[in-house]
Amino acid sequence: MTPTAIAPPRPTPALPCWLAALLALAALCVALSCAAVGQPAAAAVPNLERSVKAAYLFKFLGYVEFSAPKEAGDALAVGVMGADDVAAELTRITAGRTVNGRPVAVRSLREGDPVAGMQMVFAGTASDLPKVLRNATQNGALAVADDENGLQHGAVINFRLVEDRVRFEVSLPAAERSNLKLSSRLLSVAWHVQKGN
Repeated sequence: MTPTAIAPPRPTPALPCWLAALLALAALCVALSCAAVGQPAAAAVPNLERSVKAAYLFKFLGYVEFSAPKEAGDALAVGVMGADDVAAELTRITAGRTVNGRPVAVRSLREGDPVAGMQMVFAGTASDLPKVLRNATQNGALAVADDENGLQHGAVINFRLVEDRVRFEVSLPAAERSNLKLSSRLLSVAWHVQKGN
């Protein structure tokens, strides 16, 4: 068996305009909401991280070609497990918005819930993360994790904190196993891309 080639982490690329604007908006929203309720600035850090992850999840949907396309107007189903705060923020962000003409339906999941019919599954925490990601992959969903070893556990995309900034890494072999085609634009802004043989 030939070992999988893993590309070394690349230097952090310059953010594309859409992502820089989205992250700036998320930071502004968090700052304004903290100021409105008199929250200290330090408390804004988890809120900002949550907002950035939710913004990324929303943008990921537009840069993936799913193996089982649905009709325009059918909702893109997103399941979120172990991250109710991210689910709530993603629900807020996607309200009234579409991705390629399709609305987004966000659902909080518990371990053991079925993932069939979902286009993306985000696992913030799970006692059996490999099983959750394997189920998502087998059902053709974009499996996204928030774990130091997310790619090793089978995620297609995994969040990482790099120099106090939320970044993401991508596994092309995992995408292939899920029959997903990832946009080169998505790969160009990834912190790290794991390639196949």
